[in-house]
Amino acid sequence: MAADVVVLDYGSGNLRSAERALARAGASVRVTADLDRALSCDGLVVPGVGAFAACMAGIRGIGGDKVITRRIELGRPLLGICVGMQVLFSAGVEHGTRAEGCEVWPGTVDRLDAPVLPHMGWNTVTAPQDSALFAGIGADTRFYFVHSYALRMRDAGPLLHVDLSAVRPVSEPGLGLALHPRVTIAEHGERFAAAVEDGLVSATQFHPEKSGDAGAQVLANWLGTL
Repeated sequence: MAADVVVLDYGSGNLRSAERALARAGASVRVTADLDRALSCDGLVVPGVGAFAACMAGIRGIGGDKVITRRIELGRPLLGICVGMQVLFSAGVEHGTRAEGCEVWPGTVDRLDAPVLPHMGWNTVTAPQDSALFAGIGADTRFYFVHSYALRMRDAGPLLHVDLSAVRPVSEPGLGLALHPRVTIAEHGERFAAAVEDGLVSATQFHPEKSGDAGAQVLANWLGTL
């Protein structure tokens, strides 16, 4: 039976392409602002394009932040995409203005230090060896990014140094750190979090729905965890 997936409609763009990609990956998908459906479905997808503050205003405007919190309390899976990943962090800073996020994870999203912005195009990523999202995907595989802001790895201490006493640490090659959540890394000017996997909450900074076969595999892998 196909997984029941809701793409949360809070006024952000790119909803239909996410819907189509998830359907092709095997899900039964509905785009809706119905919070009861968003709470009860097998998997909730939080998309996002544009500015952090505007997306948070849209999410709060329909009560989506409360649904996100409640799903996590109930142990129900969630996937954030692009700004939908960013809003899961504590805050975002754009043009000198700080906006509070959903505070699922610690950390502040900020402007990348790169010679060319936005970061627009195809990039490889470095994923932890036991990543669920990137299972079966080769190391040289590229994904499609469109963004100027991200969780920069030099600012990721609060995310990387969470209390590991009650969780199983994961080693990410090249960092020399035990990571939980699992953090996948990409680079554009500097290193940043390209994806995060934390139990039932996952997110990608890139757009899997625009990343061809590789993105379809990421979505299928996520659906396989529901």
